[in-house]
Amino acid sequence: MKMEKKMSFEEKMKRLDEIVEKVENSVLPLEESLKLYQEGTALIKELQTTLDDAEKKIKEVTTNTDK
Repeated sequence: MKMEKKMSFEEKMKRLDEIVEKVENSVLPLEESLKLYQEGTALIKELQTTLDDAEKKIKEVTTNTDK
């Protein structure tokens, strides 16, 4: 079984950029386009979760600093 390496935020952003560029600049078969769309959507969700978590941590730090 192949183990997937956990991607960093920056690696996910880079992969998302690659997907967008490939979809925008290529004529792809429908099946490949759907696969890339699904991968891109999953990456967007993961990236948004990471950003939301970072925002919460920043709010916690600034709230604790204000006390």
